[in-house]
Amino acid sequence: MSFLLKSTVKYLKEANQQTPLYKMDPIAERKRREILLQSKSKRSSNAVKKEDRFITVRDGNSIKVRIYTPKGKGPFPIIIYYHGGGWVLNSIETSDESCELLSEITRSVVVSVNYRLAPEYKFPTPVYDAYDAFLWVSENSQHLNGNNQISVAGDSAGGNLSAVVSLLNRDLQGPPIHAQILLYPVTDLTFGTPSYEEFATGFGLLKKDMAWFKKHYLNNENEIYNQYVSPLLADNLSLLPPAFVVVAENDVLRDEGIEYAKKLIDFGGKVELKIARGLVHSYFTKNEYFQTQIKDTIFQIRSFLSSLNTRKEFNLSS
Repeated sequence: MSFLLKSTVKYLKEANQQTPLYKMDPIAERKRREILLQSKSKRSSNAVKKEDRFITVRDGNSIKVRIYTPKGKGPFPIIIYYHGGGWVLNSIETSDESCELLSEITRSVVVSVNYRLAPEYKFPTPVYDAYDAFLWVSENSQHLNGNNQISVAGDSAGGNLSAVVSLLNRDLQGPPIHAQILLYPVTDLTFGTPSYEEFATGFGLLKKDMAWFKKHYLNNENEIYNQYVSPLLADNLSLLPPAFVVVAENDVLRDEGIEYAKKLIDFGGKVELKIARGLVHSYFTKNEYFQTQIKDTIFQIRSFLSSLNTRKEFNLSS
């Protein structure tokens, strides 16, 4: 028997009445979500300034980023955020309220990335957009009132992109990444874990929905074994940034998130794993249902990042 918070029960009652994603056209579903977001009232913080910019990526096209800067002198740490949505849905608007909270509570510049989506832009375009955004931030950190502590973060497919950017950056010997913050990340598109069966239906994100995302994101079935698609399947997870991993207790992605955290540890990584009890997939951007739990998660992120700084100071002084 699954334990569910009251807010989770309320959310699922509504979510389970919706037409399943796997029956939807991705373009039509995007438009439906955009209209729904516009109709909702958002919390806005006077403690954070927001600015939209366009940056150029490797193929010459431009993508939007939204920059959240806390009030104060700075320079601040930087967190690059990749939204969820199975590489197919959503935008920086989906995570807008949570990114604002993330900036305010952690006292960080948050750069939210509007990477291009499948099926129009299949793998590896979202990966390249995500990585090019990281490189842009690294090159422009001083102009963003940021310091040299640049972390990558994201939920669901955005958690996947955070893990993949960390892996790709290691392989390319790119600029240092301070930490990777993975919120219920996709790490294995083979769908072979027990949680895929335990939570296949009735818990928001369906197993069939994940198959729908995979179909739209990948060019062919063999790509599921690519380490930049399924980082859990990578042969080598050494020399990666410290990781803060959160999994939702009632989520098809739960087990692969736990397995990824354990594999990072096996390769010598510094990892903190949290299981969000009573919660389901996508809670971090469902502010109308889970504002308390979102704030709790952000406070945990702040503590994790602070622990890295404390450890660094200790190492310097010892």
